[in-house]
Amino acid sequence: MRVTVIQMNSVNDKAANLDQARALAEAAIAADRPDLISFPENMSWCGGSPSDRLAAAEQVDTGPTYALCRELAARHGIWVHTGTIPERAPEETRNRNTSLLLDRTGREVARYSKIHMFDMETPDGQVYNESSVNQPGAHIATAALEDGLTAGLTVCYDMRFAELYVALARAGASVIFVPAAFTMQTGRDHWEVLLRARAIETQSWVVAAAQTGDFPVPDGRRQMYGRSIIINPWGTVVAQASDGPGWATATIDPARVAQVRGRMPTLQHRRAWTDDGVVPVEA
Repeated sequence: MRVTVIQMNSVNDKAANLDQARALAEAAIAADRPDLISFPENMSWCGGSPSDRLAAAEQVDTGPTYALCRELAARHGIWVHTGTIPERAPEETRNRNTSLLLDRTGREVARYSKIHMFDMETPDGQVYNESSVNQPGAHIATAALEDGLTAGLTVCYDMRFAELYVALARAGASVIFVPAAFTMQTGRDHWEVLLRARAIETQSWVVAAAQTGDFPVPDGRRQMYGRSIIINPWGTVVAQASDGPGWATATIDPARVAQVRGRMPTLQHRRAWTDDGVVPVEA
């Protein structure tokens, strides 16, 4: 299965972002003929004030971002992973940061809302408070792909929480998506090492499409790290985008998952610590 990660520089202009997404996707499809394309986190909107971000939310099933992804899937006969879309949550004052997987006909097969909220201060003193705009999700999500592969969905900051990835692997995931808008400050030190760790511990393919460049916020501009990446189940980087908008493509082989898990069955060796001592973790 050929997989392409689309690297974008989304800003606070939905129409421009969707035009960029379409142009990059069409170019990647023409050049690399992938079976699946994956967009980054916040593909349709980055930046602006908290009120701008709330206003940018869509009723996902009928919104323009979903429509674009569904059209690309159906017209080209490919899988489309939407990255994330700001989803308007009924009867809530906050959005959900929602990721979807569409099959080759444009039919939705999985939906996941980001569980872990990015509420922190980066090394350069910039403060992020994602929970002021988004409410956390409550469930993991997996879906069957093709050739015996199973997708698991996560988003950006989730990658710092290894237990989520182990739960997905134990639920059958062999390809884990991590769309992201990773900051430049944390990206330089943590982006690749965290993603490689998640691939190694779950013995899964990791597919991480990212935002690059910068976008405006009320107090200036925020810089994204980019470096969209595909990593194999041994933890080896097999494809990575360069600076700026673009893409990278790799072939994902299900046999590689079986090979690594067969030779080093760490998921079967897991143990849990309880008041009564160490016990095996049930599959």
